[in-house]
Amino acid sequence: MLAGKRFLITGVLTRKSIAFAVAREAQLAGAEILLTGFGRTRRMTERAAARLPEPPDVLELDVNSEEHLADLAREIGRRWSGLDGVLHAIAFAPADAIGGRFMETPAESALEAFRTSAYSYQALARHLAPLMDGRGSVVGLDFDASVAWPSYDWMGVAKAALESVNRYLARELGPRGIRSNLISAGPISSPAASGIDGFEQLASGWPEAAPLGWDTEDPTPVARAVLFLLSDWSEAISGEVIHVDGGAHAVAGRAEHQTGSNGRARASSLAQS
Repeated sequence: MLAGKRFLITGVLTRKSIAFAVAREAQLAGAEILLTGFGRTRRMTERAAARLPEPPDVLELDVNSEEHLADLAREIGRRWSGLDGVLHAIAFAPADAIGGRFMETPAESALEAFRTSAYSYQALARHLAPLMDGRGSVVGLDFDASVAWPSYDWMGVAKAALESVNRYLARELGPRGIRSNLISAGPISSPAASGIDGFEQLASGWPEAAPLGWDTEDPTPVARAVLFLLSDWSEAISGEVIHVDGGAHAVAGRAEHQTGSNGRARASSLAQS
């Protein structure tokens, strides 16, 4: 389905990352890929890349740096001369912006969560759209922002902003033949997610809440939905948020399945981490 396609994939940290599953499935479907990494975590990305069917190169990218973004676009242009799609799987919130301290979060931390988790979606697309030559796809990873998740705090606000950025990006890029869509994924276990207060409790209740069931250890269904949006098969879809969560988002009473004995729902995963 993806033979001859060329994709940039961000957000690969470990083999448990959704982005890693996207990279693996993309290669198995015939695509050529490049990954990005940043700072100290780039070594983690390189180790994960070595476990892919065909280990790809890892390019340096601080998504909050205009210089890095410009250098990335130039390097992709030098290597490939064009690009078919990009996965944005980047999110970050400072420790004082999540974990139940919503009312105490300083503006600087809230702004950092917004810039890295939402504004960067536009920034990445802005720099890479010229390489797509009138036909391409931008896909981002999301977590349901229709409700206020306890402990998710300013990351939840950033995800709501990401969904709005997606709609505006679809409006701006559509006339250039470029689509923009998000995947709202159910919780996937990863080293980053396990460090979020209450993640294990939330994840353990998700299979019961989801009509189709849910395997928190298997990011493959999410990865395949991402590849659908990157492929030509989604040529008339843009501005959408597609839920890949076993159907949990559609079922009344899902919160009851996600609360502990104290009756409080807990924090969600950074789905892409």
